[in-house]
Amino acid sequence: MKPSADIKGVVSRQTVLQPAAKQETELVAEECAIALVYNGISHAVLMASPIDLKDLALGFSLSEAIIESPKQFYGCELEEHAEGIELQIAISNQAMSRLKQRRRFLMGTSGCGLCGIDSLTSMQRDLPCLDRKSAPSNESIEKALMHLNAAQRIRQATGATHCAAAFDELGELLFLREDIGRHNALDKLIGAHLSLEADVGFYLVSSRASYEMVAKTVSAGVLNLVCVSAPTSMAITTAEQSGLNLIAFARPDRYRIYSGFNSE
Repeated sequence: MKPSADIKGVVSRQTVLQPAAKQETELVAEECAIALVYNGISHAVLMASPIDLKDLALGFSLSEAIIESPKQFYGCELEEHAEGIELQIAISNQAMSRLKQRRRFLMGTSGCGLCGIDSLTSMQRDLPCLDRKSAPSNESIEKALMHLNAAQRIRQATGATHCAAAFDELGELLFLREDIGRHNALDKLIGAHLSLEADVGFYLVSSRASYEMVAKTVSAGVLNLVCVSAPTSMAITTAEQSGLNLIAFARPDRYRIYSGFNSE
């Protein structure tokens, strides 16, 4: 059955199939400029899927160390414009003062994690040290992977998005977020996690594991990150230093542990 165009984050466009010269309607992932405005001051512009934006605002704020805890996040209002969507985010005076001191104005893209940082020392983050435990069981990872594709409605319709999903220790899906950008998808997941206050066993992402993906996971206090694709060297180093179990090249029948351990 062909996916329906009523899926949020999906629009239809006319295409021409060659060499048959056949006109067809295809579903494509929606992309939009999203401006994050903190206490009236514009901070970042992301290219993202225009769904679950309040989750994005909260998750981005925490994972980028703009706030130290959800208590410093007072709310988010959406303002739609012809050029895109503004997220009017209210944060505490303490968090806003710290943000101003960073003097950071960035223009991000869906594949960018550290745009706008003006020096090498600026990228150094004070990440929490996690209380490392055994990685998820083989059965839990296998179960999670087997249910991942069916839960990605936008990807099923368009093939154009990444996802980040939260599972319990047994591999049961708790919630999932999709976006054209892997960082955005993870930020949305973190925002949902903070809002729902769920007991999460591990995050599973459909992408590679870069430094930013590891840092964001650690900032959320999650002990395990499972990735479908490869890790980078800095992702592994950061995971080791932070106590994160980092699993990559995850498949239903095998995976590689790059940081941490599995007691099985």
